[in-house]
Amino acid sequence: MVSQIQPPTQPEVIYLDSDGQLVANNTIQIGWIVEIKPNIERLFAGLTGNFKL
Repeated sequence: MVSQIQPPTQPEVIYLDSDGQLVANNTIQIGWIVEIKPNIERLFAGLTGNFKL
């Protein structure tokens, strides 16, 4: 008996926001990223190696 191998199917991409856009494309979310990133950089400024932002 011969059976065909089915190619793997790609799972459907589910975006986290209801508008279907990528997270970085959302105006509100990118605003928060811009607001928070400098503070995270200051918080972890003393780290070295792979942890440097």
